[in-house]
Amino acid sequence: MQVTAAALPPAHGGDAATDGKRGKRRGSYNCGRCGLPKKGHNCTIKTPVSASITPAPPDSSLSVVSIPSSATSGLRHPSSSRRRALSFDDLDESGSGFDPSEQDERMDADLFSETDPDLDLDAESCGLPANLLWDVMRRLPPAGLLSAAKVCRGWRETAKKIWRAAEELKLGVPVKVTVGFVASMLQKCPGIVRLSLRMESDFDSTMLACVAFSCPNLESMEISTFGAATIRINGDELGRFVADKKSLKSLKMEGCSNLGGFVLCSSSLSTLWLSDLHSLSKMVFNCPQLREISLEFSCQENDSTDLTSMIEGLGRSCPRLQNIHIASERLSHSAVLALTAAQLRGLRMLSLVLGSEITDASVAAISSSYPNLELLDLSGSSVSDSGISMICNVFPDTLTRLLLAVCPNVTSSGIQFATFQLPLLEIMDCGMTICDPNLQNPAADENNCKLQKTSVSNVHLINQKLIIKHSRLRKLSFWGCTGLDALYLNCPRLIDLNLNSCTNLHPGRLLLQCPTLENVHASGCQDMLIGAIQSQVRDASYAAMENHSPSKRLPDGSKRVQVPHLLSEESPEPEKKRRRIDRQQHCNVLRG
Repeated sequence: MQVTAAALPPAHGGDAATDGKRGKRRGSYNCGRCGLPKKGHNCTIKTPVSASITPAPPDSSLSVVSIPSSATSGLRHPSSSRRRALSFDDLDESGSGFDPSEQDERMDADLFSETDPDLDLDAESCGLPANLLWDVMRRLPPAGLLSAAKVCRGWRETAKKIWRAAEELKLGVPVKVTVGFVASMLQKCPGIVRLSLRMESDFDSTMLACVAFSCPNLESMEISTFGAATIRINGDELGRFVADKKSLKSLKMEGCSNLGGFVLCSSSLSTLWLSDLHSLSKMVFNCPQLREISLEFSCQENDSTDLTSMIEGLGRSCPRLQNIHIASERLSHSAVLALTAAQLRGLRMLSLVLGSEITDASVAAISSSYPNLELLDLSGSSVSDSGISMICNVFPDTLTRLLLAVCPNVTSSGIQFATFQLPLLEIMDCGMTICDPNLQNPAADENNCKLQKTSVSNVHLINQKLIIKHSRLRKLSFWGCTGLDALYLNCPRLIDLNLNSCTNLHPGRLLLQCPTLENVHASGCQDMLIGAIQSQVRDASYAAMENHSPSKRLPDGSKRVQVPHLLSEESPEPEKKRRRIDRQQHCNVLRG
C-alpha cells in the first residue's frame, strides 16, 4: 500500500495581545543556541536568519488529511490545520534502518515523557527558530522523527506535538516485533482515527486489547496478513471490540480462520470486510448502518457454514446494504433466493463468486428483484448464454461492470451479445470462459481457490472468434481463454487488455483498433502473438500522432484537410505538447 501523507501548516507566532492573555510561560533553563545554563551566561553564537533558509518544497504526491481541533492545541491556528498521515510501512531491517527490537525502553519512556506538554513556538532550539523547526520536522518520515527527538529538548517537544497531531497510522509489524513496541507507537498518537496494520506476525487478543485501549476514537481499522501470519482472535473477542468502539465505521481483516462464529452489534459500522472464513457456527449482524460487506471463505471441502441462514439474517438486520460480496463454494440457488427475499432496495453492487450451483434461474431471481445493479459478478457460476441474455434485457441502462470469469457454459456468442446490448459497460472480465478442454490451462493452476473445478468440458468451445465494438469499454480481460482463436477489437476508450495464457490466439487473426491502450498483458502467449501485439500498438501510436497534425479548410470552405508541418504556414506544435502526446499514446506490453 502506498504511503499517504500531508503537510502540516507552518507554525506562526501569535501577536502581543494574544501572548498577554495567555500569560508568561517559563522556558528552558538552558540556552537554545549552545545548550549551556542560562544563568550568568552571555551566548556569542548568532542565530541564523530564518528568511535565508529555504524550506524543502512539499511532496506533490502527498494527500491532505485533516485533523480535529482538539488534536492541535499546540498550534496557533487549529481551524485550518492539516497534517501528514504517519506511515510505518518502511519500518523493517532493509527499509529505514530502524530496528524496533533494539529500542531501549528507558530511553523511549524518557523521550516521550509528559514532563512539559506545552511547546513554546516562539523559542529557539539548536539555532533554529521553532516555527522553522516545525516546518522541517513535519516532513520527516516516522523513523527520522524518532531520531530527531533525541537531539535536544526543543526537538523532543516538537516531535511530541507532531505525534499527537497524527490522525492516520500505517504500521508494518515484522515477525520479531513485540506487542510492547506496537503499544508504544499507538500511545504516541492518541488522536488516531484510521489505523492500518500490516502483520507479519500473528494478531492475537493482546494486540486487539492494545488497539482498543490506545485508540479510543478509532473510526477505521484495516489488518492485512502476510506469510504465515494469522488472526488468532475468536468471534466473541471480535464482537466485544466492535460493540465497544462506538465510533468504528470501517473494519477490514484478513486471515480470520479462527473466528468460529460471531455476533456483531454496532450502530456506526458501515463497511465490513472479513476474509479466510471457515466453518462458522453462527453469523449474526445487527448493524443498521452497514452499507458494504465482503465475506470470503477459504476453499476447503469440510466447510459447514450455513450461508442461506446467514444471508436471511443479513437482509433483516442490515436494510441499507448497497454492496455485497460473498465468495464461497457453498453458494447455491437457495442462498440467492434468500438474498432476493430480503428486498434490499439500495443494492447497487452484487458479487457472488465460486458458486457453481448458481444457474440461470438465479440470474432470473436477481434480475427481477434488483433491476438497478451497476456491478454484477457471477464468476465461477454455471450461468450460460441464456442468463447473459436476461442480464442484457434487465440492466441495459445501469450495468457498468460485468464479471463472468470461469463460467464454463458461456460462449463467445454470449460475450458478443453482452457487449452489444450493454452500452454503459466499462469493465468486463471473461477469463477462462472460452477454454480448450484438451489443454491444461496454466492460469487455473495459479489460482488459489481451485477454480479448475469448473473447467470447461464442452468440446464446442474450440477455435472461437470474438468481434467486439464498444464505445465505453475501458478494461477487458480474456485471461486463460485457450479456446479463443480470433479477436477483433474496436474500442476507442480501452486502456487495459488482458490476454494472459491465450495460447491458441492466432497472430494473423488479431486486430486491435484501440488508440488509447496503455497496458496489454500477454504473459504465457506465443512470441509471434506478442510481436503482432507490439506491431499493432506501435502502428496505433503513429496513427494517433498523425491525427494531431495541423489542418486547414479548403478555399471554398467545404471540408478540413490535414497539412504536414513542413507545408504549413503556421508554426509546428510546441515540443512540450508533442512530448505529452507521446506519453499519452505509449502502451506497455507486459510479458511477465
